[in-house]
Amino acid sequence: MAQENEEYIFTSCYPTVPVSDLTLPEFVLQGSELYANNVAFVDVENGKSYTHGDVLRETKRFTKALKSVGLRKGQVVVVVLPNVPEYAIVALGIMEAGGVFSGANPSAHETEIKNQVEVADAKLIVTDAAHHEKVKALEMPVIILGEQRVENTIYWEELLEASDRTGSACLSNQEPVHQNDLCALPFSSGTTGMAKGVMLTHGNLVANLCSTLFGIDQQLIGQITILGLMPFFHIYGLTGICCATIRNKGKVVVMGRYRADTFLKCLVEHDVTFAPVVPAIVADMAKNQIFEEVGKLVKLRSIMTAAAPLAPEVLSSFKRRFPLIEVQEAYGMTEHSCITLTHGIDGIKAKKGSVGFILPNLQVKFVNPTTGTSLTKNTNGELCVRSKCVMQGYYRNEEATAETIDENGWLHTGDIGYIDDDGNVFIVDRIKELIKYKGFQVAPAHLEAVLLTHPSIEDAAVVPLPDEEAGEIPAACVVVKLNAKETREEDVIEYVAAHVSTYEKVRVVHFVDNIPRSASGKILRRILKDDMLKKINRIN
Repeated sequence: MAQENEEYIFTSCYPTVPVSDLTLPEFVLQGSELYANNVAFVDVENGKSYTHGDVLRETKRFTKALKSVGLRKGQVVVVVLPNVPEYAIVALGIMEAGGVFSGANPSAHETEIKNQVEVADAKLIVTDAAHHEKVKALEMPVIILGEQRVENTIYWEELLEASDRTGSACLSNQEPVHQNDLCALPFSSGTTGMAKGVMLTHGNLVANLCSTLFGIDQQLIGQITILGLMPFFHIYGLTGICCATIRNKGKVVVMGRYRADTFLKCLVEHDVTFAPVVPAIVADMAKNQIFEEVGKLVKLRSIMTAAAPLAPEVLSSFKRRFPLIEVQEAYGMTEHSCITLTHGIDGIKAKKGSVGFILPNLQVKFVNPTTGTSLTKNTNGELCVRSKCVMQGYYRNEEATAETIDENGWLHTGDIGYIDDDGNVFIVDRIKELIKYKGFQVAPAHLEAVLLTHPSIEDAAVVPLPDEEAGEIPAACVVVKLNAKETREEDVIEYVAAHVSTYEKVRVVHFVDNIPRSASGKILRRILKDDMLKKINRIN
């Protein structure tokens, strides 16, 4: 910890690491020739695979093809694809051609995709036949990936083959790509507001990979098999899974959607060693009978959860069933190019419930969200981070950028947490999700953790409801377990009240069939809140 101008600034317990000056495609594809025959991506459903040699070659082909059809430096290409083995080839090809990759959620409504295309001022779309309906009205060139063809679109294989027949002379006037050029425009989660384009450069993403991969044992290069289930359009899916694995010459087992049987097949048949997942999957692994006897069959060494806190009861149940599998809780955000904290190396592990230690090359501080006062250890405050990974800003949104990055370059995350005496960082909740009950701050994540310890509750989410007297009150949406004994609203309210402070008590309970979540696993609280208010208004 360094104290500068009355600020408490925390840095990594690990030494500073060098940052490459290459572009992102150059950095991750470096050395691919040495592992040319090793599988880089394999689809768990159909077995289709690409070696590291294939990825290198196909990325170069797609780069040339994009240039041949007129893609210019700085132009945005929106990619509307599920997790497929070609995803990284598409993204890296766009970036190497000087374009800007912008991944869209393929399950999003067509109006949301339209908004992203328009906000990003995109010039081209890459999708497949299954999702073409969502983009066909946009009157924009569309490249179709896959076996099925669609009328009035550009077919992927034909585009590459045509480009192969084209000489390089027509491409000689292309502008060179530099590390400070934009390469990605992911859209930040809309769970607390309108989605915004996050401007990330090659340098941002390379800096993040250099920090996150610093502790990888060289003996593990080419040996790690990672589960590719987290959506690739999300910054963690692209950077933390695809790019990191290509850089380390490992293998990504691509899985489009979670199903317990397919997930188990993936772990057993492909010898997955590392699995980034959302908390709901950890809970299923802990409870679902299909996983009861598989502990000795899998080579899974660790899982990493992200997007939402992992309830202590879920973690305990998981560890009882899988005592040898390490569980890590990750922390990162799109605006910081992905991962921000690490769970440690050299035998030093983060504490239970912590989201890890500060990565090399990063500065972190905690501030009072109201006064901006810098806070010392063991004191809750807004987590702020400063590094080469911080985004350039929100695309064409100076106001939102100024609200997020201050004049000293600190990225204000909107997350409340603290750092302890040993350098472990703990996240308590999000500022925008804190419930203000009679002036007291109530953390939804804390109440959700309590609710999940109830023997009859399968899943839960807590949202604020307006109240004339209190300002806001905590309201719970609850999913009851199958075959659970009858549970009343009063039972749930009394159960929570027995485990929390008076001001934290849940005041309203609604029983629902499921808790809606984003593709990255975050609870969609706005949807739950709107549904609850509609029900209350109908009753009144």
